[in-house]
Amino acid sequence: MHPPLTPHRHPMCVEIIEEFQKCHLDHPIGKFFGDCTELKVKLLHCFRQEKAVKRKVNFEQSKKLQERLKAIRKEENAET
Repeated sequence: MHPPLTPHRHPMCVEIIEEFQKCHLDHPIGKFFGDCTELKVKLLHCFRQEKAVKRKVNFEQSKKLQERLKAIRKEENAET
């Protein structure tokens, strides 16, 4: 199962989302028999890549925040 296919939430995968949705429209019954499976695999791969990029960005932001908090705590401890 994939997340909701809203293009604004998945900017890296917009083209594949559009192709996948078009495939479902073009093959209303065939989608149940594997006509769109190749696109779904591409879509899931794209979602994984997108999640990895977001995870990396979030981790970097977290490290910066932790460093700022450590610096603030050092300043507070130095004042006392």
